[in-house]
Amino acid sequence: MNKAELIDAMAAGAGISKADSKRALDAFIGATTGALKKGDRVALVGFGSFSVTTRAARKGRNPQTGKEIDIAAKKVVKFKAGAELSGSV
Repeated sequence: MNKAELIDAMAAGAGISKADSKRALDAFIGATTGALKKGDRVALVGFGSFSVTTRAARKGRNPQTGKEIDIAAKKVVKFKAGAELSGSV
């Protein structure tokens, strides 16, 4: 499912227009992104939680040349599915 299909499904499920559904989805994405940038955790009971973790610097290997390379540390977004979501899938 892509973003357009999600907007259509949200509009149909909530009985609102596609424009309102798009604004709601964009607001959710913006609020979630802002919270994660601040280092906060976003928890949606029954669905799951989004958090930011730091991946440590490590050594890697270029698959074409076999040469060892350094991979820098970075922050990554992690999603952990909630019990309800896990049980329904």
